[in-house]
Formats: sequence, structure tokens, C-alpha cells
Amino acid sequence: MKYSSDIEIAQNTVMDHIQDVAAKLGIATEDLELFGKYKAKLPLDLIDNEKVKSNNLVLVTALTPTPSGEGKTTVSIGLTEGLNKIGKQATVVLREPSLGPVFGIKGGAAGGGYSQVVPMEDINLHFTGDFNAIEKANNLLSALIDNNLQSSKTLNLDPRTILWKRVIDMNDRALRQITIGLGGTANGIPREDGFNITPASEVMAILCMATGFEDLKERLGNIFIGFTFDKKPIFARDLKAENAMAILLKDAIKPNLVQTLEKNPAIIHGGPFANIAQGTNTIIATKMGLSLSNYVVTEAGFGADLGAEKFLNIKCTAAGLNPKAVVLVATIKALRHHGGATAQELNEPSIEKVGLGMVNLEKHIENIRKFNVEPVVAINSFVTDSREEVDLVIKSCQKLGVQAVESHGWEKGGEGTKELAKAVVDVVESKSKKFTPLYDWNAPVTEKIETIAKEIYGAVRVDYDKKAKLNLRRIERLGFNDFAICMAKTQKSFSDNESLIGRPKDFVITVREIEIAAGAKFIIPILGKMMRMPGLPSVPASEGMQIDNQGKISGLS
Repeated sequence: MKYSSDIEIAQNTVMDHIQDVAAKLGIATEDLELFGKYKAKLPLDLIDNEKVKSNNLVLVTALTPTPSGEGKTTVSIGLTEGLNKIGKQATVVLREPSLGPVFGIKGGAAGGGYSQVVPMEDINLHFTGDFNAIEKANNLLSALIDNNLQSSKTLNLDPRTILWKRVIDMNDRALRQITIGLGGTANGIPREDGFNITPASEVMAILCMATGFEDLKERLGNIFIGFTFDKKPIFARDLKAENAMAILLKDAIKPNLVQTLEKNPAIIHGGPFANIAQGTNTIIATKMGLSLSNYVVTEAGFGADLGAEKFLNIKCTAAGLNPKAVVLVATIKALRHHGGATAQELNEPSIEKVGLGMVNLEKHIENIRKFNVEPVVAINSFVTDSREEVDLVIKSCQKLGVQAVESHGWEKGGEGTKELAKAVVDVVESKSKKFTPLYDWNAPVTEKIETIAKEIYGAVRVDYDKKAKLNLRRIERLGFNDFAICMAKTQKSFSDNESLIGRPKDFVITVREIEIAAGAKFIIPILGKMMRMPGLPSVPASEGMQIDNQGKISGLS
């Protein structure tokens, strides 16, 4: 059977005018900042913190994923369609895609099949310019830093200690390490520098943690840059950078309203990666959704050991959010992978391998319950799944007291997710409790790191390399002990060794170094080697893309 591609389905959809989508949320046309017919920005004064507290937040996360991902965004959108189908007012709140993955390996990130947000091409490309604004704000600070090194009004900043890097929203390995300031005295002070990809910028993390414009400015000013030659810390506020950076972000701070294929509201805003940042949309967007809708479905990147842990311990704690349920997305393919299937065997039915792979899903279920939140398992359906494998997962989850439901959102949209929606509503209405974070931000840094490593990953011990120990002393000296922990770790394993699939035991986590994101109020322990500027694959997705004389795009998936 031949299926239409994601972009074909999206392009064949007749969209509602965004004013009509906004009307479903009770938003007046005059409150919209229109970007054509199908996109709009929402003003921050629509946020109502009393409604935020009373409405229902549902997080979609996943088991430890395979390289192709397990479909969290597709399930998030499908679940939102299903909730609306059964009579609940629901809005999906998502991250914005990065151009790096779009043109690299993964392709687009607007859902799939009949569970998509549209206009799909716009969302996957420049959208409303938020990433561009973040990039420019980041690079303005870089320019101010290098200008100060050159200036007679110098802050005495030691160039060897500068931690801030430039960013670009593209996979470009040649920019990872560069030398700048060459060409003579007029061109600056020569020093080593480099580029990260825009979703890895601290400006992105700050935008996603900010609760309003004044908070945004304060956080931008708190960005830690480096030290003077006499060891005094320098922050962005010392360069008087925060207001100029905030000016570049004056529109980017406003959430974006679009629609699903079934014309339900979708809010898309922010896009940090989950293996090196917090991996979830902005606090502002989530609160906007909860102010306007009875149910908000949102997602957090990669497996629950990364995205969900950070969503719960960082975002929910900082914003005072109380998630009512967590949906754990599982695929039969991923369970086969964690049961030992080779790459060639991933699409071959195997009860044995699925049974062995269940240990990974079981650990994620245990972890979610540690936050006093009840999970629902969504089995994201594929044609290669056998009935016996699906039934095994359902029965295994039943033994754990967890409802597992097949999700057919990719194939059928909301009609294929009504049973999942009912299971989520059941948890929200009859089993939800008061969410409890796993650690206190005021606890010692090493205690917080070890809590995550032992409780979430299952490690027996945490070791610190020499550089990490020096970084801990720096954190103590700067007074940043009360920051949250944002672990930078491979998404392919519970451990820091990507080859350890399933549920590894008796392993040790090694913290190589620890970075500081003072504006976001994160401490970032680095486990292993983390890539902040990806490279393109040998055959990038861009090679399969085309545009015709009428501007119609194909090959964007």
C-alpha cells in the first residue's frame, strides 16, 4: 500500500484562517499579530496564571529512542486531535524545528502522516523568524565581547577564559573550532572561537525559561562570559548588552499560533535540544496554552531520562507547573532494539526481543512515578508491528498497573487516538496527584547530580574528572550552587555509554566537565563528548528537496 508523504498530506489540507483558529481559544482578532493567513504571534498579556493552575498539563515523552526517533511529536499532535474528538478543549504546545536537522538527517519536525501541524513548510523553515532573532542576539554579544577586547574602554577580559561562542542554525562541522581576529590590528584580537548550532545557544535556553520581558532582560544580563586577568567574573551586563539583545528578541518572546490538520490550535515556540539543553518549549508558550485551553499536550525531547527529567525538575519547578499525566511513547521497533535486535532485524517481528527490551520501558515507568505523576504508554503503531508483540507490551504494562494503548495518529489522525485520549483523561481525572520534583535546587551540586544519575539513570556511582572538580570549585566561588542541573548526555542509553542499551546495571557515570548557564540558571554537567555543532551526513536530506516555479516545495519530510 502506497502512503502519501507528510508534505503531500500537509499541502492537500485546506487550512482555516488563523483568525478562526484563534477564535476557538477566545482570542480576538485585534490581539493577533498576523504573519499572513495561517500564522500569528500572541501577546503575553493573554497569560492568566489562575487558569494555568486550574487547567490540565500532559507531557509526552518516550523510552530511550532509536536514531530515527519514536514519534513523540506525532503522538503529541495526534493525542491533541483525539482529545478534541472526545469533547475536550485541547491545544498542543511544541518546540520549533531547527534547520540543522531539517537539512541533515532527521528532516522536518512538524509531526507526521495525519498528525501534523501546518503550514508544515513554514514551520520547518524560517517560520516567524524566532531562531534568526536568537542567533542575532547571541552573535551581538559575541561582537560586543570582541569589540571590548579591542577597545580602550576594556573590561580587562582575559581572552583565554571566554566561554561564549557564536551560533548559526545549520549543521556545519567546519565552524566547530575557528581562529578569529586575523589580518592585522584593525581586525581585532586573534583568539580561538567556534560556533554552536542555534538550539544549543544559552539565549535559546534563556528565552525558554523566561517568564516575561523583564525576566528575559535580567537573564540575558546574567550570562557568564569569562574572567578578567585578575580573576574577576564578567557577565553580559558588564558589557551593557542585555537591553540591545532583548530588543532583538522583542517579537521572538511571543508564542506562535498555528493549527493541526484537523484545525485545532497549536502553539509552537522555542527549540532547545534535549541532550545538551532543557529540550522543551518555552515556559511562556506552555502557560499561554494553559491560559486558553482546558488540556495542553506538550513534548520533551529524546527519552524520558533526558527531556522528561529536565521538563519536570527544571521547567515545572521554575514555572510552578503541575503536570497531571505523562505519556510514554514506545515503538515495537525500539523495544526490539533494546532487546538486542541488530539494525537489519529492527523491522522483523520478535516476541523474544520485545520481551527483553521491555526492561527499558519499565525503567522509564518507574522514573516517571518518582515524580508522583502517573504514566500512560502510547504504542506508536507501525505496519511492521505484529499483534503478538503489541499484546505482550499491553499485558506487561498491565502487570505494572499502567494502561498501554495503541496510537494510530499517523495513519488516522484524531480518529486513531481516541482510545489514547480516553486513557489520558482517566489518569488526569482520577489518578493525578501533586507533582513532586526529584531534588531541591538548594541542595549541593554534587548531590543533585548524583540524584539524577542514580535515581533516573540507575548508576551506582558518579566520578568526576579533574576538570569537573575544578569547575565545581568555580561554581562554588561564583555562588551558583542553587542552580538546576541540566545534564548533557547521550540520548541513546540510560548511561553515558551509548552502546549500553536496555536497562544497564552496575555502571558508573563520569562527569568530564561542568559548564555554567547563569542566565538560564543551569549547571550543565558534561557526560562524555557532546556535539554542539553537528555535521551533515554523507547524503543530507537537502539533496532530496526541490522547489518548482510556483514555489511548491517537495522532499521536505
